[in-house]
Amino acid sequence: MTNIYMNFKSLIVVFLYAVSLPAMTKAQSLSNPKASKEAVALFNYLVDQSGKKILSGQMSSSWGINEINYIQEVTGKQPAINGFDFINDIDNPSEVKGALDWWNSGGISTIMWHMGAPGLGEGYESSKMKIDIERCFEKGTKEYEIFWSELKEKADLLEQLRDANVPILWRPFHELNGHWFWWSKGGPEQFKKLWIAMYTYFTETRKLDNLIWVLCYTEDSDPKWHPGKQYVDLAGADIYNVGDSPQTEMYKNAKKVVNPGVPVVYHECGTPPNPEACIREGAMWSWWMQWHTDHLTNTDKAYLKEVYWHDLIITKDELPDIVKVYGNDKM
Repeated sequence: MTNIYMNFKSLIVVFLYAVSLPAMTKAQSLSNPKASKEAVALFNYLVDQSGKKILSGQMSSSWGINEINYIQEVTGKQPAINGFDFINDIDNPSEVKGALDWWNSGGISTIMWHMGAPGLGEGYESSKMKIDIERCFEKGTKEYEIFWSELKEKADLLEQLRDANVPILWRPFHELNGHWFWWSKGGPEQFKKLWIAMYTYFTETRKLDNLIWVLCYTEDSDPKWHPGKQYVDLAGADIYNVGDSPQTEMYKNAKKVVNPGVPVVYHECGTPPNPEACIREGAMWSWWMQWHTDHLTNTDKAYLKEVYWHDLIITKDELPDIVKVYGNDKM
């Protein structure tokens, strides 16, 4: 009886919070005016849920455990969002297949890219190295040739998803102002130049209309690093090693840099934020995505189950037929 009462109480709190929000006007449309029907539908769905519910998310690894199976075994549920990574070329075809299969099975897919520093190899360690970013824009340099070759290869992969009508929450150059990845070591102006170059090539040259562009800050959402609203669809922040805190101040700061009426994302976390605290403090993230392997398995199983069954949290089985319900450009 106590659990029933607490769930009912949570529903009441969520409802009161949602109706207390100012009436949300139609969010700005996606940055790409030629976005696919599926991308528009997914964006509309996220906007519609903003302030009402929080989507669960899990980053999958291509090594170690199967995170989705682990969550299923522990909670009896699966996350609404599954995360993939273009980090090693040998694994990228399977990452594409994973994103396609997840969408076709009723879930939402997000892809990030631990891009190696051009000219210094691939993988996580390379992504932390430093190069002269300006050389990525100087024809004839090694950095230029590899940077644009890498963009072409990733566009080829994303094109497969476009042709299969799969929308992707695209998260390139994550933790953009953290100064530990090569794309952040040159300061905000060089970062923005990289972002705009990728956006322009992917959107205009390669016609990748299935991408929703997610700008991923660290805990400090500094507007100096924002490339411009015409190049960004969603934005958010991340932080690790803070327990189950809802990170309310981080949420409020991130909200200041996104387009009006656009959801704010907690794009990576070590532990899912406590749903009750999110409601109580108004940290109504669009979604959170727990990091893979040890971050997941070190989370208390009882807590993980509590989160996945909370009324505030949307799991995969609770997602609607997004294209059927939200597949138009009118909210």
